[in-house]
Amino acid sequence: MSEGTLTFRRFQDGDHTPSHHSERIVVSGYSHKCPTYIHRTPPCQGSCPSGHDIRGWLSIVRGLDKPASGLSWQEYAFNRMVEANPFPAIMGRVCPAPCQDGCNRNMVEEHVGINSVEQFIGDWAIANTVQFLPPARETGKKIAVVGGGPGGLAAAYFLRRNGHAVTIFEAYAALGGMMRFGIPGYRTPKNILDAEIQRIIDMGVEVRLNTKVGIHLSITQLEEEFDAIFWAIGAQSGNTLGIAGSEAPNCVSGISFLRAFNENRLQHLHGRVLVIGGGDTAMDVAAVARRIGHIEHASEKDRPENVILGYTAHDVASVARREGADVWIIYRRPIAKMPATRHELDSVQKEGVLIQESLVPLEVIRAPDGRATALRVMPVEWEGNTMIPHQEKAFNIDCTLVVSAVGQGGDFTGIESLNNGRGLISADRFYRVSSHKGHFVGGDVIRPHLLTTAIGQARIACDAIESYLAGQELVRRPKVDVHHFNLLGELQSRGLEPEPYQHGEVWGTNAAAFAVHNYEDRSAHEIVTHERMFLGHFQHSAMNRRAEIEITAHKVLGNFQERFSSLEEKNAVDEANRCMSCGLCFECDQCLIYCPQVAIYRVTKKGRAMGRYVDTDYAKCIGCHICMDVCPTGYIQMGMGEE
Repeated sequence: MSEGTLTFRRFQDGDHTPSHHSERIVVSGYSHKCPTYIHRTPPCQGSCPSGHDIRGWLSIVRGLDKPASGLSWQEYAFNRMVEANPFPAIMGRVCPAPCQDGCNRNMVEEHVGINSVEQFIGDWAIANTVQFLPPARETGKKIAVVGGGPGGLAAAYFLRRNGHAVTIFEAYAALGGMMRFGIPGYRTPKNILDAEIQRIIDMGVEVRLNTKVGIHLSITQLEEEFDAIFWAIGAQSGNTLGIAGSEAPNCVSGISFLRAFNENRLQHLHGRVLVIGGGDTAMDVAAVARRIGHIEHASEKDRPENVILGYTAHDVASVARREGADVWIIYRRPIAKMPATRHELDSVQKEGVLIQESLVPLEVIRAPDGRATALRVMPVEWEGNTMIPHQEKAFNIDCTLVVSAVGQGGDFTGIESLNNGRGLISADRFYRVSSHKGHFVGGDVIRPHLLTTAIGQARIACDAIESYLAGQELVRRPKVDVHHFNLLGELQSRGLEPEPYQHGEVWGTNAAAFAVHNYEDRSAHEIVTHERMFLGHFQHSAMNRRAEIEITAHKVLGNFQERFSSLEEKNAVDEANRCMSCGLCFECDQCLIYCPQVAIYRVTKKGRAMGRYVDTDYAKCIGCHICMDVCPTGYIQMGMGEE
């Protein structure tokens, strides 16, 4: 939305339908209702798979919520972040940020740059060697975590924080999973990844590398040694194309391609590379292929498939002979329907990748030696979700390598009993393995999705593990299942918690010290939408963007620079100030200014905390609704006086 169109009216021309009578009864400026303060979850947090208290740590960065213990605001914000996600520096770089898609500021102009602020805090914590505290007590319980990717590491963090002994079993020689081997290293710098992983290990987590459960030890052995098991084996086996000829040796999976690159084995390509798929893995494969380039004459041992499949490794000296690789992406639907992140899709096209849309692979054409020489494709049209094939227009695309990025599955060698028949593990809503008592699961092996999804699932699974270890029945999860802002915790951190309640009949509770007066927490089941807010309060404020290296087709070869630079401190604070604090007071004074009865007043400074800035004198309030109308964040709702 341009600056010239920044207008907001609660009532538009032509509005003639009144709101429900129970919502607004005002006669001659009076009503029987008075304001209450209703905390709801902001949509950014509701959209975050790991459940970050995004509004909470943005409030800290902008100086609204100040640390009570003398911490720097950066460390205070970091501590709030890692309640939900122990990888802020990595997620701030690579998460596609569904939180930003949900941001209510999109209704005013452009979303808040949430991931850029997260990256700033994550980088600050690494630069200042901020560590996780060891657990306050040891429970004596032992938990096995199978898999050292984002889900497994997050589970180890949550479990260790609760005092359990945790052992990670990792099949490869390094931890990180998809963060290390599945995402190009120039997007996840190894020093950053190593620092965030080491912080978890330093809590006292045991790690057994090069140990594959099912080969080096059995499920039965795990069950005998540990009190519970969390499976986070990921989906490291890429699906084949499933068409004739796709068993050719130079038809490989996107996962194996990226692993070979991240292990520094794959240095160059040869000829045209066809990438099949439209997701982020396909974009990463195409971007890597353009960067490493190709050589005209490759010996048999230097063929990419031999490197990817682990038979050999490229001589780094041969890199000097590279030229830009010829990389095509083939997708069965139109470009507009690609599931890849829009920024990644735009980037690969700028970098010289050719995208061929609405083409369905039919067959891999093979030479007498069995290698793929072309891919036969069929043009299609789409009417809604109905595909109209054009078999008569099928044609061949010459190629020397076909990379399939059309799906993934887990490796169940030796642990076949966990396989649900689709190459995945079935789980219930608490992330318990349906077929194995005491086993829990999270991440791509349930359903391939985002890194932050695996982290969020690990959090919920760890809650279920706590109940299992205690022999308790699992309780229903909240409808909005995230890390909520906790007003009581805020008050306790400042010595302002309510007095004990004696559970007797009490009159005049508005002055009682055992309750938080006129406050209601609906965050567990309600998300605040822009309709509840007064958007007219918010002025145009340009986003503080991270500096981005522009990589074109002529600059992509050998360019492994990190694409985004971290914000400077001032820019990070300025960006946090763009947050509209949806669903919670951000101390704008609008209700104080516009209350005609002077019924709303500030809480005393010594009794103030985030979310407890104003209160209401109901002896003065006439229920005129003005405070609700001018509240920018939707925090005020008329309700007191309801029968």
